[in-house]
Amino acid sequence: MSHWANIKAIAFDLDGTLIDSVPDLAAATNATLVEFNLPPVSEDLVRSWVGNGTQILMQRALSFVCAQAQDSQEIQVKLEQTMPRFMHHYGEHLQQHSLLYSDVLAVLQQLKQAGYKLAVVTNKPYRFTIPLLHSFGLDGLFSDVLGGDSLAKMKPDPMPLQHLLAKWQVSSSQFLMVGDSKNDILAAKAANVMSIGLTYGYNYGEDIGLSEPDAVCENFSELRQYLLSH
Repeated sequence: MSHWANIKAIAFDLDGTLIDSVPDLAAATNATLVEFNLPPVSEDLVRSWVGNGTQILMQRALSFVCAQAQDSQEIQVKLEQTMPRFMHHYGEHLQQHSLLYSDVLAVLQQLKQAGYKLAVVTNKPYRFTIPLLHSFGLDGLFSDVLGGDSLAKMKPDPMPLQHLLAKWQVSSSQFLMVGDSKNDILAAKAANVMSIGLTYGYNYGEDIGLSEPDAVCENFSELRQYLLSH
């Protein structure tokens, strides 16, 4: 039996969980590719590449458009050339087209009011995470925000969750990870904490249920039935 009533602290993924950021990530990716005389890619492709941080996103884009370059060393050279420009373009495109998913703000406010300690644990670089949260009025809701570069390792490694467990002095049975990707669920399992998988985000085209979270929700509002109904 799952003990939802024990939960006191909740970590949320960002991209694909709280915010649909793919339109801006795609714009930044394509601005970078075009600058290097490479063909742009579709937003749907970018959606399938998101989840492991910006460097892996750009690496996947380059591997796709440079399919003839079988040499991984060649891709690595291109990656080193393009990453500074990608970071520049994403900084420019950060909040132009991104959208807050339905019910996110209301549910987060209810959870905070109910006494839950809340955090964001994302693989997005920290420098982009804070302004993005601020632009949607979410920044005041979280006790901690960890970007993909805040610690030595990022999800699916459990380090960010273990960091919060130690900092907040809560037990693993009192902690919940909420996310849309198998990276979130794998990190939760490795940290021995509970997890909820969301079906609407970015999970490389896979069913989030295959990662076996403790619960699966189709909408953010469904979190209420687990966390606000007891």
